[in-house]
Amino acid sequence: MQLNSNFSQRAVILPADYKFIASPLAGVSRMMLDRAGNEVARATSIVRYEAGSGYSSHTHDGGEEILVLEGVFSDEHGDYPAGTYLRNPPGSSHQPFSENGCTLLVKLWQFAATDTEQLAINTHQQHWRPGLVPGLSVLPLHEHDGVSTALVRWAPETQFNQHIHVGGEEILVLEGLFCDEYGQYPAGSWIRSPRYSQHTPFTQAEGALIYVKVGHLGAGLLGDKFIQGKQDTTL
Repeated sequence: MQLNSNFSQRAVILPADYKFIASPLAGVSRMMLDRAGNEVARATSIVRYEAGSGYSSHTHDGGEEILVLEGVFSDEHGDYPAGTYLRNPPGSSHQPFSENGCTLLVKLWQFAATDTEQLAINTHQQHWRPGLVPGLSVLPLHEHDGVSTALVRWAPETQFNQHIHVGGEEILVLEGLFCDEYGQYPAGSWIRSPRYSQHTPFTQAEGALIYVKVGHLGAGLLGDKFIQGKQDTTL
C-alpha cells in the first residue's frame, strides 16, 4: 500500500477527511495518514481503541512513536493518559490495550538505527519554554541526529516569521485553529510539508496547540527502505 508516500509532495488531511478502517484485531481501527507497506509498513496513523480492546504482544523492529490524544492507553509497563508521549525504540516489545478506549497518533518505522532511547513523558507535568516569538511556548519531546519533535502552543493572534524547513515538517493540530498562507487547519488536521518548503504560520482568535516534527524527511530512517522499494512489503 502506498498512501501519501511521495515525500517530495505536500500532504494535508482535514478532520472531515477521516475514514477509519478496521485493523486485523477486533476493536482497533485506523485512519491512515501516510503509509508505505502493508501490515509491516512505514506508517503514520490515528488509531482508535474501543473499550476493552488491544493487541497481542509484539516487537517493534522499526520502533514506534505514540502521542495519546484521548482516553488512557496501557501496556504491561503502565497506564498513559491523554497527553502522554511515548517512544518504543527498535527491538522493544509490549502488549498494548485500553480498558476504556483511547485515540492515539502512531508513527511506525520512523527511527534512526542509532536512536535507542525509550521515553514516556506526561506532557501535562513538564515545563514549557518560551518560543522564538511572543505568544509561542514550546515543550521539546525528543531530538536525535537533527530530527526534533515538540509540542508548540500558540496564543491567539500570534504571527511567526516566514521560514524554511530544510528537513521537512509534519504537524498534527491538537487544539484550536492553525493557519498559514495556504489554508486554515482545525483540530485534527495533519499537514506534511516536504524538504525545503517554506511558510508563514499564524493563529487567529482561537490560538492553537500543535504536535510538530522537523528534520525527518530524507533523514535516512529505518522505514525509508519501504519508500525506496527495498523491502518486501507483503510481510
